Amino acid sequence: MPLPTGVTARFEDVSLRYGDIIALDRTTTTFTRGSSVALVGANGSGKSTVLRLLAGLFEPTTGVVERAKGIKASFVAQQHGQHSWMPLPVDEVLRMGCYRTRGLIGRITRSDREEVRAVADRLGVADLLHRSFSELSGGQRQRVLVAQALIGSPQMLLLDEPITGLDLPSQEAILGIVDEEVERGSTVVFSTHHLEEAKRAQRVVLLAGCVIADGTPEEVLQPEHLAKAFGGRLLQVGGKSLLVDDHGHGHGHAAGDGHDDAGHRHLHQPEH
Repeated sequence: MPLPTGVTARFEDVSLRYGDIIALDRTTTTFTRGSSVALVGANGSGKSTVLRLLAGLFEPTTGVVERAKGIKASFVAQQHGQHSWMPLPVDEVLRMGCYRTRGLIGRITRSDREEVRAVADRLGVADLLHRSFSELSGGQRQRVLVAQALIGSPQMLLLDEPITGLDLPSQEAILGIVDEEVERGSTVVFSTHHLEEAKRAQRVVLLAGCVIADGTPEEVLQPEHLAKAFGGRLLQVGGKSLLVDDHGHGHGHAAGDGHDDAGHRHLHQPEH
């Protein structure tokens, strides 16, 4: 049965397990064209799992994940240093995005080169095209990877904590791309542990292994919902809600989020 008009993807009673570990439990939701969706939740809540299911990198244990026919999706995983070894010039890293449609043996055409230049301009990395990717700062690398994801004009852009730990100009450049892609009619889904970043999305899905709340930022980012998702990490100080999140990036763990050997702690203010 085809998806309704305007729906790019749908989860029907989707669960994903790793042995005895439940990464996502019985989730039903839809994603629509021309919308931005922020996935918010504690470490291990299923944010990265949802993104990987949308990207087709994971198959659900139960239930069905459907994407609209012809939908192209691009996924940018958390980087946080794992690409720093890449001994390629930025131009080549961007051209790798062309292989999604050309194939590994397809020739790079003039239009491909023009598109590479255009996405580099959009992310402010055109002056880095001949630099080695491994020499770039974290913010520059992330902008290059987001630019690469835009090659081929995907209708679904999936970003796993796209601005965590980046410099302010890189954060603004990437969040600006989210707005531009939504305006273009794409579906943009991104995970975040920053409540201020989540407020910029049109819709917030609050996760704790399943959907706790789903709606506008004003509806979802309320203390009662956040308390359910984050438990004792939501504190009341001076009449304001503060979120204490031992944030991690889940490297080397199957669920994709939820483990951080460094044990970093952040305070976030919902401002409700």
